[in-house]
Amino acid sequence: MTMINPYGQSLMILNTLNRNYLSMSRHMRHVSTGLRINSAADDPSGWAIGTRMQIEIRGLDQSSRNAQASQCMLKVAEGAASSTIDILRTLKEKAIEAANDTCTDTDRRTIQKMFDQYSDQIDDNAMVTFNGQYLLDGSRNSAAQLTQQAYTNQELATSTTSATKLTDLARRDGSALNIRADDTVHISYVKDGKTYTTSYAAANTTIGDIFTKANGISTDVFDISNMDGSSTIGTDSSGRTVTTPDDAGAITVKAKTAGTSGAISGFTISITDKNNQVRKDVNRALDAFTETIQPRNASSDTSFYTQTGTKANQNIKTPFGNMQASSLGLRGSDGGVINVTTREGANAAISVLDNALSRALDQQTTIGAQSSRLDYTISNLTTQSENLTSAMSTIMDADMAREMTEYTRDKILVQAAQAMLAQSNQNMGWFLSLLKS
Repeated sequence: MTMINPYGQSLMILNTLNRNYLSMSRHMRHVSTGLRINSAADDPSGWAIGTRMQIEIRGLDQSSRNAQASQCMLKVAEGAASSTIDILRTLKEKAIEAANDTCTDTDRRTIQKMFDQYSDQIDDNAMVTFNGQYLLDGSRNSAAQLTQQAYTNQELATSTTSATKLTDLARRDGSALNIRADDTVHISYVKDGKTYTTSYAAANTTIGDIFTKANGISTDVFDISNMDGSSTIGTDSSGRTVTTPDDAGAITVKAKTAGTSGAISGFTISITDKNNQVRKDVNRALDAFTETIQPRNASSDTSFYTQTGTKANQNIKTPFGNMQASSLGLRGSDGGVINVTTREGANAAISVLDNALSRALDQQTTIGAQSSRLDYTISNLTTQSENLTSAMSTIMDADMAREMTEYTRDKILVQAAQAMLAQSNQNMGWFLSLLKS
């Protein structure tokens, strides 16, 4: 049967044309953007997963940039610390030179000028900044509780206490030091930039008397109340109990006053015989006191934090110590620099510089360890970003070969439907020719 108005057939062709055109448009969008999911309408669950992954990737990339910026900051701090160490090495050479009696008083005054200028340069190094933030002036330190500075001798016998007579002292291996009653004990220490010295006959005095005599030079600086020779040294700035590495007894002497105000920059003990010859074999063990607890004032945590993760509190903490000349023991609270214009002063300065070098090297190794860790942090963040991007690509990206195939098919179907719709419209007017006749 031939219909005069085949409207239903044309409508069917039109619907097929629209359906194919929409499908072609969708595949065209996938091909042009490279994405299978361009909006939540394409795949709601896939779009939500992909969006979360994209947010995580951007966070990882920013964390990587944070780590790189912090690494640049650490290089600035390391450069300043390295310069300070170079200065301390030079000053120790000059202190050793000044301790030699071939130097005249004029020579020592010249060396003192170097100490004055180099101490100023150490302060300049400590004021180094990164993006306007000071690094080595002590303003970026970890939280600390008030600590009492401690020096420990691990060369003397484990049974040594403050009551042990000098003539009875023995080395760690049990061999006697052989200090004689007619030997002379020489003590020198530096506190607040000033050098103090004294001497006395060994006689029947004890090791505790060494520090009692030292306290009598000026004001009390040593706390000798707990020189019991136990393995426990004291409490550090973190509140942890510090013990000797081998957990064996060792003689420890502490600063009388806790905190930086009571800090002793360094001290040295020397024994000479009745002919005024230095007993080097004795001094090697007796003068082996090293700083085991640094003096700290109570302070809050102002460490430098690097955000290295996409979640809260995923960070790396970097504390910077105080590397000013006063903190290293080279300058007193009144601004005065340690004095090397005498042989005794120069000799005392050597122990101060040894202690300062130990602190400076500890700071530089802390910076170096943090910088090395950031290398691995950056590498890890980059790997995470790459792997997460690959996973997101699997979910979000279009299969280009398939999309092009589907697009080509839909395009052919659209063109066919357009041709059929045109033919249908043309056939609908055949009856007009009958009316004209």
